[in-house]
Amino acid sequence: METTVNQIGSASPAPIKAVHKTGTLGSHLARRLAQIGVKDVFSVPGDFNLTLLDYLIADPELNLVGCCNELNAGYAADGYARAKGVGACVVTFTVGGLSVLNAVAGAYSENLPVICIVGGPNSNDYGTNRILHHTIGLPDFTQELRCFQTITCAQVVVNNLDDAHEQIDTAISTALKECKPVYISISCNLPGIPHPTFSAEPVPYFLAPKISNQLGLEAAVEATAEFLNKAVKPVIVAGPKLRVANAQKAFVDLANACGFPVAIMPSAKGLVPEHHPHFIGTYWGAVSTSFCGEIVESADAYVFVGPIFNDYSSVGYSLLIKKEKSIIVQPNRVTVGNGPSFGWVFMADFLTLLAKKLKKNSTAVENYRRIFVPPGVALKREKDEPLRVNILFKHIQDMLCGDTAVIAETGDSWFNCQKLVLPENCGYEFQMQYGSIGWSVGATLGYAQAAKDKRVIACIGDGSFQVTAQDISTMIRCGQRTIIFLINNGGYTIEVEIHDGPYNVIKNWNYTGLVDAIHNGEGKCWTTKVRTEDELTEAIATATGTHKDSLCFIEVFVHKDDTSKELLEWGSRVSAANGRPPNPQ
Repeated sequence: METTVNQIGSASPAPIKAVHKTGTLGSHLARRLAQIGVKDVFSVPGDFNLTLLDYLIADPELNLVGCCNELNAGYAADGYARAKGVGACVVTFTVGGLSVLNAVAGAYSENLPVICIVGGPNSNDYGTNRILHHTIGLPDFTQELRCFQTITCAQVVVNNLDDAHEQIDTAISTALKECKPVYISISCNLPGIPHPTFSAEPVPYFLAPKISNQLGLEAAVEATAEFLNKAVKPVIVAGPKLRVANAQKAFVDLANACGFPVAIMPSAKGLVPEHHPHFIGTYWGAVSTSFCGEIVESADAYVFVGPIFNDYSSVGYSLLIKKEKSIIVQPNRVTVGNGPSFGWVFMADFLTLLAKKLKKNSTAVENYRRIFVPPGVALKREKDEPLRVNILFKHIQDMLCGDTAVIAETGDSWFNCQKLVLPENCGYEFQMQYGSIGWSVGATLGYAQAAKDKRVIACIGDGSFQVTAQDISTMIRCGQRTIIFLINNGGYTIEVEIHDGPYNVIKNWNYTGLVDAIHNGEGKCWTTKVRTEDELTEAIATATGTHKDSLCFIEVFVHKDDTSKELLEWGSRVSAANGRPPNPQ
């Protein structure tokens, strides 16, 4: 039975084609990418991957997006995977592979299936004593492979056609099953050679769904229901692994059934509908949404669904959470307080069954509503007063709707964007676990290419933008209509609040002048500088009106010390965690 895979874990039957026409390695890889949902492949050409790129271009369902550098190609594949479920990039041997490495590591940390394809040396050069270009001058070609082994879930080096079919299919299917990046190196002389193992239209994948251990599932649900049904004021908190577990719907069904308050960890923003009647905000310890932290930390039971507790999400390990009050639900394991832990219990199965076993309890929601005070309004401004950050984000809030998506760069945008209230179907992405500055430029390119039905609003600091600015060029070439707010405050503000020094001050650029030079009259692009609220209002009106079909780049000047109060608190706590003295030996 031939099956067509529409998304991970789902398949619909299709008739087998009777005629087998031999294909090539290049055409097989192209068809595989198209079959799993990749329509855009981000690449940087190099002599080892050129023939392979010819075959990707030849596939009518693939669009090759040339990027300015490999790092941005990897970030773009990351952003694409966030919107589409899987992404792909193609680079050349070693000089390209080691350049994309940082982006692939970020995708690994965020549980994103990115297919990283490298054009490798001619198959005849393996096992010889030859020294090749694009290497460090040694006849050992495994340096790149060894670098990728710790940041991908599978690695294959394709240097003979007999095993190529199995190697490629195993790597891609592993990426989909594990939701992690994979590394595929393909010798430069192989893509165009026909081989009987390749068919012109390969049989699509069927990925068998993961099924929970039924006895373990029932035991986990029984133990959890008993724990929560005895609690007086329980809460549930969503974490970022909701995405990898494909359990967002099951989470919402549980929230509807149980009546508990619903909070999110910061890196889960965008995974849970914020218009839910029991939604109370972001739980982030000392920098939580007002009244949310108090409700969570005063609860007598809390269910954390897919959490990641690191030094950033725990605000320097300062969360007031007690293990004995916690239910921790990971993608394939449930742990109840200090008691039992149940393995091979999958999150969606568990949440669905638990929803049927819990007594409705809205005590904590009622407590929240009693203490809640609506957020204040920004102070009235003076005429021509310099723009303040809180005023900027008040206007960004008004721009959001179900047809928009927010990309938040590492830095103070983490905290300001976290306070945005997302309308139904509004997208939201940021990279909290890895936190690589500059990620957002490439990720915006990839996300916008995948989600063409949404207008992306990217909030990027000047320091981060300087790392990866070049691929504004690719956004213009692709006809994207993103709105970029470049927040110019003269340096690395998030680093200033952790540990200040002269290294946090950067050379100021004429950012709009740079983007105008990149635009060079080709494509649709509009830029402006704003220093006051009136100028900001006018710029947003133009970006959403006259230039609604253009890439819009709005450089916003703010004071170097104008930061969110959350960053001030968070920075001091992370600084304290970083500065802990060594334990006594």
